[in-house]
Amino acid sequence: MLTTIQRWGNSQAVRLPKAILDLLLLQENDQVDIVAENDSIVIRKSARKRRAKKSIDERLEAFYKKPLEEILADETLYNPTEYDWGNPMGKEVW
Repeated sequence: MLTTIQRWGNSQAVRLPKAILDLLLLQENDQVDIVAENDSIVIRKSARKRRAKKSIDERLEAFYKKPLEEILADETLYNPTEYDWGNPMGKEVW
């Protein structure tokens, strides 16, 4: 498949055709490894897997190393308070 190196800002870029991406099951924001071998540029699927995104509950439990119920029950860890930000300064709707 023939393509052209083109300017992309101050760099150069090669666009990957959709057919190639589909064949390799690659999509936007996937990581790839790029290496120079002899007189070739080789782009490979990265062996590194993306970490699954954690919810805020999972992150809190990992940080405090406690179940969420204990975190919320402990007032030294979680003490919601209301702040007075003063009177409206513009066209805010309160």
